[in-house]
Amino acid sequence: MLKQQLNLKLSQKLSPQQIQLMKLIQLPTQAFEQRVKQELEDNPALDSGKEDQDNFDDEFKNEEVESDSEIIETDSEIDVDEYLSDDEIPDYRTQANNYSKDDDEKTIPYASGVSFSQYLKTQLQSFRLSEEEKQIAEFLVGSVDESGYIRRETIEIVDDLAFTQNIYTDEETVEKIFQIVHKLDPAGVGARSLQECLLIQLKRKTPTQSTALSIKIIEEAFEQFSKRHYQKLLSKFSISEDELRDVIDEISHLNPKPGGSYAGNNRIVEHVVPDFTIKIKDGELQLSLNGRNAPTMHVSREYSNMLKGYKETDKKTKKQKDAVMFIKQKLDAAKWFIEAIRQRQETLFVTMNAIMHHQYEYFMTGDERDLKPMILKDIADKIGMDVSTVSRVANSKYVDTPYGTKLIKEFFSESMTNSEGEEVSTLEIKKILQITIEKEDKKKPLTDEKLAKILKDKGYPIARRTVAKYREQLDIPVARLRKEI
Repeated sequence: MLKQQLNLKLSQKLSPQQIQLMKLIQLPTQAFEQRVKQELEDNPALDSGKEDQDNFDDEFKNEEVESDSEIIETDSEIDVDEYLSDDEIPDYRTQANNYSKDDDEKTIPYASGVSFSQYLKTQLQSFRLSEEEKQIAEFLVGSVDESGYIRRETIEIVDDLAFTQNIYTDEETVEKIFQIVHKLDPAGVGARSLQECLLIQLKRKTPTQSTALSIKIIEEAFEQFSKRHYQKLLSKFSISEDELRDVIDEISHLNPKPGGSYAGNNRIVEHVVPDFTIKIKDGELQLSLNGRNAPTMHVSREYSNMLKGYKETDKKTKKQKDAVMFIKQKLDAAKWFIEAIRQRQETLFVTMNAIMHHQYEYFMTGDERDLKPMILKDIADKIGMDVSTVSRVANSKYVDTPYGTKLIKEFFSESMTNSEGEEVSTLEIKKILQITIEKEDKKKPLTDEKLAKILKDKGYPIARRTVAKYREQLDIPVARLRKEI
């Protein structure tokens, strides 16, 4: 039995243009530039920069399309005049000329130099090595991680050399090459543990009484030293507090991560390009969008001329119709992309402007204690946009302030109520916690429980476990590891 029924359904879908805009918004400056470059390569109807001719050809603006029975179907789909008149007055022609080109910060930083692995391999050339030893040394250098360590057992390296490099060797030979790798710069590179890393650096220093004692302590009592059991060290080595203090000072100046100065083991340091700039001028905040986020785009003149030729042709062939349909698709894509860029610029500026005014006190002083509680919904409500849009801006964009370049999402924080009933930012509490720990007596560092009591006395009633969470987020160790002689 057949049954017919009518259902009403209301659904919300994103158009391809909206999806394209959302993807553009979440891109940081450098990735956005690559996206624009890719679009220019993919769409020949899209051009960047100003046109070569100053006077735009608009003689076709008011002309009527001739009626032709052969092309009724095509002309009904394509309004040629619409595309000929498009971009008649590009944005760049309406811009004021009373400012210098230097006002836009379009400087493109570039990364130069060699990768960490290549830097280490270059140093191997200063050693006399056989072909096999050189291959083993290069394999070890290639195994160095981002921190500068080789976190693998010697036997595993021997096996890998046999399977991947067809080099059959033994542990003794690999240990010999390890000693060569340990002579490379920066000091400590190629170590297999923190203990070995510190010893390599100490043994390369000019021998002194303090250095000799430091080596002895690291070799014989590394666990006690790392856990700061100072009284046990004083007793075990029969030394004074001053001598132990010198040892601690010397070891604290060593580099526990010799590869840390490189952003990656096999990649060059990446530069952060701020998307916004906030300056203080005449006591007021000024916000500007990085000029590289506002490229000048327009529809290709060549494609407009193609439509002109099609319009003036009396007889339209099938090939010409197909060509015009292709041009229509490319022109539509070009217009969508240009409009998406414009909306991206507007969204970025409006969002950052709302954030700047919400955190006005902070941007005027630079004191993190002036940061107000702020969540994504606060800004979304102010600018009348969705929370997801604000999130796309905050999570991937940087702003250049008088106090350094900051990731925008760092300005967002939850709120809590202090003892006076006022809403305060968790960032403010973290800053006060950090200052309290910096001022503590390092001989008797404050425990989390004592820190919670101090914060409560200052008007911030938070639990001990919350103090521990904030302390870990600030990368501050527990009280025992903060203890000093």
